[in-house]
Amino acid sequence: MYAYIKGKVTGQNSNQIILETNGIGYEINVSNPYSFEEGKEAVVFVYEHIREDEHTLYGFKYEDEKELFLKLINVKGLGPKMALPMFATGSINGIVDAVERENILYLKKFPKIGEKLAKQIILDLKGKLSKVDNDTLDSKEELIEVLKGLGYKEKEFKGIIAKINSELKVEDQVKEALKLLLK
Repeated sequence: MYAYIKGKVTGQNSNQIILETNGIGYEINVSNPYSFEEGKEAVVFVYEHIREDEHTLYGFKYEDEKELFLKLINVKGLGPKMALPMFATGSINGIVDAVERENILYLKKFPKIGEKLAKQIILDLKGKLSKVDNDTLDSKEELIEVLKGLGYKEKEFKGIIAKINSELKVEDQVKEALKLLLK
């Protein structure tokens, strides 16, 4: 199994990136392809999903995301194609918090996850997850990824990043950034 692949991002579409390394282009399914900058070097932590009729790579910007993903896909009824979108619309700490607090409504907001599956996630994972340390995920970098995911170009928000308090939760940082961008 692969731990990570380091290479140049040569392409993106709505749910994948192409990462070229040693002349080979790997198609890697990711939750937010636009958080990877095309034409730049990147390290992508990968999970290879092998079935009889499919070999698929799932990629993550951070090792903590990959670890949570691996725990999620071990939940009965939750496969990689359902777990990956959870990282596009939810934060790692948000998912962990929802499991620990048994917040079924938060888990049901993800595509294809109903009440029964949300309860199964809580049953299987409660007490087995840990929140990510803020040092692990640089909040400024995460803020930049979110803004890119919302369709903003780096030149549009480059000047406002320094004005935002990095001590705030990422969600609050995004709100502040949007207020400044919409002025």
